[in-house]
Amino acid sequence: MSRKKAGKPGRGEEIDAAEREAAIRRLLAQAEAERIPVEETTRAVPDRQRRHGR
Repeated sequence: MSRKKAGKPGRGEEIDAAEREAAIRRLLAQAEAERIPVEETTRAVPDRQRRHGR
């Protein structure tokens, strides 16, 4: 068994951290690519006649 030095992450932990960071970057890039700009969305407008019981 190998012993880790206090305060220094092991090589496996460094790889795990790098993989997590890469995954976060991929998710953020995907979310940005799928984002719909506000200008392209429609605003829901309530039907006033139905809301007032007419």
